[in-house]
Amino acid sequence: SMVIIRGGRVRDLPGVRYHIVRGVLDCAGTANRKQGRSKYGAKKSK
Repeated sequence: SMVIIRGGRVRDLPGVRYHIVRGVLDCAGTANRKQGRSKYGAKKSK
């Protein structure tokens, strides 16, 4: 799979210093997301 990564560490996981950008390339966005949509790659629902 091809994904885009961004920086930002996870405090409780040693050695993990990246996040996957959701909703771009092969990583799907989250369905039924109402708030904080931009972080999860969800389009605005109608």
